[in-house]
Amino acid sequence: MTCALHPGIRVSEIFGPTIQGEGVLIGLPTVFVRTGGCDYRCSWCDSLHAVDRRFRHDWEMMSPDAVWHKVIALSGGQPVMVSLSGGNPAIQPLGQLIDRGHGEGYRFALETQGSVSKQWFADLDVLVLSPKPPSSEMTTDWAAFDACLEAAQDKPQMALKLVVFDDDDYAYAKDAAARYPQLPVYLQPGNHTPPRPGDEDAFIDMAGVMRRMEWLVEKVTRDRWFEARVLPQLHVLLWGNKRGV
Repeated sequence: MTCALHPGIRVSEIFGPTIQGEGVLIGLPTVFVRTGGCDYRCSWCDSLHAVDRRFRHDWEMMSPDAVWHKVIALSGGQPVMVSLSGGNPAIQPLGQLIDRGHGEGYRFALETQGSVSKQWFADLDVLVLSPKPPSSEMTTDWAAFDACLEAAQDKPQMALKLVVFDDDDYAYAKDAAARYPQLPVYLQPGNHTPPRPGDEDAFIDMAGVMRRMEWLVEKVTRDRWFEARVLPQLHVLLWGNKRGV
């Protein structure tokens, strides 16, 4: 049950513990709380089941306590990193959940495109800002992005993560990194064969993804962009397009 004082969280799925598959926390054991709903619709989205409102009937409105009890059950009560993902988790009321978890020794990471800022960003342990490049067919509102940084107040560990499919995306990534030189940069080759919702056995062009990874490594080293880290999606390498891992 939820109320105005403790608004509900729209949840697509909660799973784990598994490993974080990408970015600054890659390889770290994690429980995932994937929220439902997003203010973006990226052309290559790999989590449409948590984005497209056609799938909203699969989402569940849960109280912060109900979400927390699920996290506790999955982790066996042993503190672990909790990843708040989506969709765009920033559109959900997650402040109470974060406070509850911190009180029991858990840590929280959130990744968002930087389109919606919340005061509770300052309560996170890790905030990953991932503005979407031209290939996404979305437009970045840099004023909204700046508001996210301001809301965080330099309290969480922060990083910039950028998906790169092509030269235009790479140029966008370099511009974003130059705009925010205080943020460590993580580059991730895009998966051009994302799954359709419900199709865990969807074909994935792993060879193509790896060729893009090699291209990106060569481009970064040739340009002497030595501050950038190039990382794959580890979960894709291990499990392809399978959900819940």
